[in-house]
Amino acid sequence: MKSAKQNASTELYTQLRRLSWNQLWDQEVPRFNQSSPQDRMSRVSVVRAVGVLATESSSPKPRELAIPWLRRLLEDPEEKVRRYAIVALSKLKAGPEEETALVALLQRAVSQRERLAVEEALSKIGGTTTLESLNSNVLPAGIEQRVKATLARQEETSSVRIDRRIPPLSEVQIHLRCRRGLEQILRGEVEDLIRNQGLVRVSEVHTGLVSLTPLVPITLAQLYTLRCFSTVGFALGTVANMDTPVGVEALVARITSPIAQNILHTLTQGKIRYRIEFVGETQRKESVQRIADGIYARCPDLLNDPRQAPWTVALYRSGSNCSIELTPRVAPDPRLGYRLGDVSAASHPPLAAALARVSGKSPGEIVWDPFCGSGMELVERAMLGGVVRVFGSDLDPEAIQIAQENFAASKLPSTNPTFGVADFRDFTKIPGLSADSVSLIVTNPPMGRRVRIGSLHTLMREFFQVAATVLKPGGRLIFPNPVQWDNPHPALRLQYRQVVDMGGFDCRIEKYVKPPSKA
Repeated sequence: MKSAKQNASTELYTQLRRLSWNQLWDQEVPRFNQSSPQDRMSRVSVVRAVGVLATESSSPKPRELAIPWLRRLLEDPEEKVRRYAIVALSKLKAGPEEETALVALLQRAVSQRERLAVEEALSKIGGTTTLESLNSNVLPAGIEQRVKATLARQEETSSVRIDRRIPPLSEVQIHLRCRRGLEQILRGEVEDLIRNQGLVRVSEVHTGLVSLTPLVPITLAQLYTLRCFSTVGFALGTVANMDTPVGVEALVARITSPIAQNILHTLTQGKIRYRIEFVGETQRKESVQRIADGIYARCPDLLNDPRQAPWTVALYRSGSNCSIELTPRVAPDPRLGYRLGDVSAASHPPLAAALARVSGKSPGEIVWDPFCGSGMELVERAMLGGVVRVFGSDLDPEAIQIAQENFAASKLPSTNPTFGVADFRDFTKIPGLSADSVSLIVTNPPMGRRVRIGSLHTLMREFFQVAATVLKPGGRLIFPNPVQWDNPHPALRLQYRQVVDMGGFDCRIEKYVKPPSKA
């Protein structure tokens, strides 16, 4: 339970946060500077507010004013004032003068709390001065790798080389992870790759996972010709008793094994930086630190850095066991070079690719997406070939503009694209659309979660009716259906259904066919 002093401090901070920067700096900071020691302690929230408002400001001026003032407060006789200034300086990413002052303050810290605050700040803003202090044993060794990671990030951009041949992986499987429900679609895509090029074989398929065994040395670029997976990872095995020191040591040994280091060194351009993630869980800060310290003790050239690291050590827990994957961060995604713009309700890219694959291929395909958004489903389907004409419609003019730009950037020949702002029920407003005019409708319709709609059931009934009208005999309809109906329209026959995770809720990818006309 908070004390009266803590409540008063919280209330004051809340009031200060409502002020503009000029009000805070011109009124509250002079008042704080001129206060008696007792009053300064009661108004120490001013220091915190200065750090936060300067950090949040889009103008550089508040930061320029705040940093020298906060640096002077490192000499304040009150430990609490110094601690607040330390935290504020770390948020503002202060420079060499502040780093030197913090290193000096560490030598005279009066409490463990103050020392920890300085160490945390130096781990964020520290540089060469901090590393020199480490040589004098002023700082704990655990901070060394965090400082080195910060310097590495500032000095050069680390990246993953997708053109490098992956080292022989006799002990390591390649894991392609996807949304739950897309496994068999992804497997089919991999099997197409195998028929065309060999390269790998499918070893296992589990929920959200297709595991591959490489048959020849391959590159990430070759794997990224597959479009239905979300991430690729190198499986380093499973350790037991993850919550014990022995389990942590075994996990560290896997991550620093010769095969793991071979992968990291071969595929990384620049310093090797990684982040640790407990997938699907609240992140365990203490566990992450123990693991990172263990890795650094074995391999000082592997630097734990949660900020834009090119690698993730992904940990998948099952009870006390934990499986480990090295997941490269390939940015930009080479599969999405056409994606110049996006809309808030855009499809998950591998889902769009999966919908395109479910649609199948027919020569002379005429495709319509009535809720086209940024145009991803249309691009993905056209990439599979056989498309001679594309139609995209949406109620949002901005979405149509983005879809046009994305489709043009895809540089797909002979698709004769037509985009227009229109409600799907008014499809005749799009030149070229009419009854029995398209062979394929592929789309990801609004489901009322990110785009507000009226009645979802009414929308879906009307959508099925329009689809039955616009499709040619033999035409197909493919989309994620949020409504569980067994017989939505008498003119459409269900041909395929698969429950898929749509990002927090389940939906059913369905494929319907409009039967050919009877002679």
